Amino acid sequence: MIEFKGVHKTYDSGIKALKDVNIHIDKGEFVFIVGASGAGKSTFLKLMMREEVPSAGEVVINDYKLSKLKRREVPYLRRTMGIVFQDFRLINHMTVYENVAFAMRVTGASNRDVRKRVPYILGLVGLQNKARSYPKELSGGEQQRVGLARALVNNPSMIIADEPTGNIDPELSYEIVELLTEINRRGTTVVMVTHEHDLVRMFHRRVIEISDGCVVSDSGPVSPEGEAAGNAGSEGAGAAMTVDDVLNDVGRTHGSRKGGRYEIQ
Repeated sequence: MIEFKGVHKTYDSGIKALKDVNIHIDKGEFVFIVGASGAGKSTFLKLMMREEVPSAGEVVINDYKLSKLKRREVPYLRRTMGIVFQDFRLINHMTVYENVAFAMRVTGASNRDVRKRVPYILGLVGLQNKARSYPKELSGGEQQRVGLARALVNNPSMIIADEPTGNIDPELSYEIVELLTEINRRGTTVVMVTHEHDLVRMFHRRVIEISDGCVVSDSGPVSPEGEAAGNAGSEGAGAAMTVDDVLNDVGRTHGSRKGGRYEIQ
């Protein structure tokens, strides 16, 4: 559960990034955050990740009041989150395998667990043949898939994606969001910032629009015609499942596009 209660954020420069934001996101939802550049979307994510704290109001993640978290507790919060960035943020001197493994090692995972899980995740995102490659040897789309693998490898209960399709071509954009959607259908919360309205229309999920620091719209799923359709929230019902539960359901490897849909087999 994610909740913003009367949240304001003013930076030391005097910029008012968020103004009286009130949002409730249930466990298992897929939510698009949209808005123009400078609207406050990045600040919204920084507050979720506890990179910033509110100037007023409260941010609550899974019943934890983030402004009251001690510094040493913040890494434990972030381990429940898989984070995907627009600019990839890969470590250039590490191979694909090492980049994904590093995300496990910083949490104290054993070498045995790393050896078992990293190839599994690389297979899921279609990079099993790139394990020994370095970031400079990959296309932008492949680098983003490494970023997605890194976000998934620690079995998070929540995925936070900050413009994950901003630097890749439209077809791969669809495939990455489809993979996030498959994970979400089985209960994992996904919060994705995007400026790509075509993707928002394709995937029919809840859409929160931020403008000038304020929430100006909070709709249910958006139809291809651009109209709100149905109730907000995930398609799944019942208890939320972890990424591991999803992987057990959908298998170890990527599938292919079938009938206009990207399927995981």
